[in-house]
Amino acid sequence: MESVSLQRRSVAALSYLLGFVTGIVVLMVEPHDKFIRFHAMQSTLSTGTLFFLNIIFGLVFSRFGIFSFLSTLSGLVIWIVIFIFCVLGFYRAKQGRVYKLPYFGRWAEKRVG
Repeated sequence: MESVSLQRRSVAALSYLLGFVTGIVVLMVEPHDKFIRFHAMQSTLSTGTLFFLNIIFGLVFSRFGIFSFLSTLSGLVIWIVIFIFCVLGFYRAKQGRVYKLPYFGRWAEKRVG
């Protein structure tokens, strides 16, 4: 297994700090390093997709007055999952490991190449 420098691990971990926002910034700044780009892409795809789903669920459920509690519940669950993904990704990146989140890891790997 290739040793990953502290600087590369820190940049990869940074991509999880604010979810897809920092993921996109890191992707724009780092054009070559596959380790960093994988983590940035995984952060962007996972948190961005879940964030978008949260908006969709919120709009759909809030349209039906009685189901507004579902909007709140789905939003809470999605934010908890985003938090867990970010913490797990940050931790694994700081360790210098490539950890593939379910579904999103394979997707990110294909996008990075």
